[in-house]
Amino acid sequence: MADRSLYPTFSEAEFARRHAAVRAILGDADAAALVVYGGRSLEVQYLTGWPGTREVYLIFPREGPPTLFVQLFNHLPNAQRMAVIDDVRWGGTSSPDSVIANLKERGIERGRVGLVGPVPWQHYNKLREGLPGVEFVDLTTPLRRLETVKSDEEIERIRIAARYSDQAMWALEEQVRPGLREEQLAHIVESAYSPEGGTHGIHFMATTPMRNPAIGVPSQVQARRVIEPGDVLITEISGGYWGYTGQIHRAYAIGAEPTPEYQRIHDVAVEGYERVRDVIRDGATAEDVLNAAQVIHDRGFTIYDDLLHGANQFPPILRTRPTSRGPVPPFTFRENMVVVIQPNVVTDDARMGLQVGETLLVTKTGTERLHDYPMKFVVCR
Repeated sequence: MADRSLYPTFSEAEFARRHAAVRAILGDADAAALVVYGGRSLEVQYLTGWPGTREVYLIFPREGPPTLFVQLFNHLPNAQRMAVIDDVRWGGTSSPDSVIANLKERGIERGRVGLVGPVPWQHYNKLREGLPGVEFVDLTTPLRRLETVKSDEEIERIRIAARYSDQAMWALEEQVRPGLREEQLAHIVESAYSPEGGTHGIHFMATTPMRNPAIGVPSQVQARRVIEPGDVLITEISGGYWGYTGQIHRAYAIGAEPTPEYQRIHDVAVEGYERVRDVIRDGATAEDVLNAAQVIHDRGFTIYDDLLHGANQFPPILRTRPTSRGPVPPFTFRENMVVVIQPNVVTDDARMGLQVGETLLVTKTGTERLHDYPMKFVVCR
């Protein structure tokens, strides 16, 4: 028997709650089973405790025990130690063939089967050819909707991830100095939380001169540029803890005070953040958020990145009205959802800008901060 106490996991009651909810989704869809595909997969980890690595399929039936197929073969022992389900196997030389055989063994050769995740088209074609009597239906949205409202155990995990994200921000404040290369900032960020078991989510960062800016959006890949006095560092940082991440955004003035222009854009970003924060509560809607965020445009700026998204990029994903790329779908916030408010306020040409924000827990009457790092324009001397 695997000793799962060696890894952070959730209680038996928590997994039982999730499994019952997924079976209810299958019942509503009149589907006999759920087939979840992923590499590193939040959905596979949500249902089994195994985060996935290269390629994984989970067969979760409406009745009977689930099966987890793991690729590669050398990844199997670790998955068997970590997964909370008993049937964990190698996916064989062809994972889709293993899925087909497993469904046939269960007598599922016709009717509906739900799919979740970015199944490769080659795999999908093989599944359809091997199970011609099965109608495959996309159940990604209802499963993700289930995951948007967090349990107490999940919220505690997000609190830890938010703390790790804060540690990265303190480390940047203490260590960023002129003369460093921008690419060295990644080491500062990851070294802040990795000794405690924190994992890397993202570290989007960019530097540019405040008096002659050329970049208003944090970069996904850091450059070899040497940081100079009078630069601004703009950030979007996520430290992770076992499938859950915090996210925080701050601006750093390096070796100088913020210029008046940057102080103004920072003030507008904070105002936008606070106005959005102040309208969110159980029962608030996407329209409430868009109304609150209009102040950014009223002040003469726009945004580049999303304005708000759920933790781990769960719904809702919202921009402002002028920057939305289509109709805004209706959405109602509920207690124990976790969201990231992150206005990336920029000039119209996006050459000057910064990002502020952080992770919040939705409560009955408002929100709760999950971070302790101050909301400030940081000055690194």
